[in-house]
Amino acid sequence: MGVGTVDLLVVGGGMAGLSAAARVAAEGGSVVLVEKAERPGGSARFAGFVWTTPTFDELRRVNPDGDAELAAALVDGFADAVAWIRSLGVECRPPVPVLGFGRGHQLDTNHYLDTCERLIRDRGGEVLTATSTRTLLMENSVVTGAECVLPDGSTRRIDATWTLLATGGFQGDPGLRTEHVHPQAADIELRANPHSRGDGLSLGLAAGAAFGKKDAGFYGHLMPAGVSLADPARFVDLALYYSEHALLFDLTGERFVDETVGDHLTTMALLERPQARGLLVADARVHREWISASYVEGIPGLDKFQLCHRAGARSAVADSLEEFAWMPEEWGYPGARIRDRVEEYNAGVRGGDEPAPGRLLDRQPLDEPPFYVIEAAPAITFTFGGLLIDVEARALAADEHTVPGLLVAGADAGGIYRRAYAGGLAPALVFGLAAARTALRQD
Repeated sequence: MGVGTVDLLVVGGGMAGLSAAARVAAEGGSVVLVEKAERPGGSARFAGFVWTTPTFDELRRVNPDGDAELAAALVDGFADAVAWIRSLGVECRPPVPVLGFGRGHQLDTNHYLDTCERLIRDRGGEVLTATSTRTLLMENSVVTGAECVLPDGSTRRIDATWTLLATGGFQGDPGLRTEHVHPQAADIELRANPHSRGDGLSLGLAAGAAFGKKDAGFYGHLMPAGVSLADPARFVDLALYYSEHALLFDLTGERFVDETVGDHLTTMALLERPQARGLLVADARVHREWISASYVEGIPGLDKFQLCHRAGARSAVADSLEEFAWMPEEWGYPGARIRDRVEEYNAGVRGGDEPAPGRLLDRQPLDEPPFYVIEAAPAITFTFGGLLIDVEARALAADEHTVPGLLVAGADAGGIYRRAYAGGLAPALVFGLAAARTALRQD
């Protein structure tokens, strides 16, 4: 590609960035994509489903504090986004239920991401890896591209009509997690690639874009406490999805959340408890039906308890509830109190009483020995807080006017979710494609 102004400069090569760049390239537009990792793809390479809720009303039910216009755009744009994936020859399997309220498709994300990268290059675009973005270029308050640092340390100016920030959020930066998520978030495990450290956030703020609502939260999962997640294979293998059917106790020996609303929400709740750790208690029924069973249709089941135990997690099997009173002192939990709370819970649900905290879904007693115990901790995959956008993926300033020339998508964009979740790849894909449409539009 020769020197000149490109139609779209993309900063960040994950699901949102690659989708936007590939779509513009496919339509004949000129593209440069800049990725600071050695290989594009980001955390999307660790995911296997693209999904969201089937209706706007359902998305508003599970995510009432998110932006309603963005929610409508996500639901309305999902079918076309799936059609785009399939148009590239990437298989999206038939739709299946996800988390009880969603619907989506299993796909080979690596095939999709690599296909997008190849399309960009084949159509004359550039993909610059191991390249960081130093600053956005501004001219009369209009974003006109960026200055980037190449692998050899030299700089390159890239002029662009539109610049898209899609760097994947700020979950990789402990300081930003502390500031925007929770003081205890500095020390939690990262269940994602390590490169998303708030680059898009800082670039966008410097250009006049506005940050979304405080306390938006994050998407993550309960993982075995004290177990390293340096190997990405553990992101799924060790995730304690079955927590929705177990009981979770904090260091005081008390339940503090309705576990059945979803592991992704329980994770945020546990972050706010003492030392951000707790004991997950299940019985033989839960082990049989959930711990060792398939979590999503089409994904083989794995015995999570055995995987976590072999990984060195603090775990135990008790033949009776009485054994909880003998819990090792170094664990730091009041075992006898936890035993009493499980017995109280069992007696209450058998009698038809409302548990406290409530329990919306699985209200079966946990009374079939043996009992399976794992110490759990929150791990973060991506942040919900980010730069505000409109339905066309244009960055918004504090006065709600757009920042000319600037687009945002993926986890760099805020406002879509607030302490709720209905898919990560879907909004990245939908708003990445929205950014492409904006960049291609001839005003």
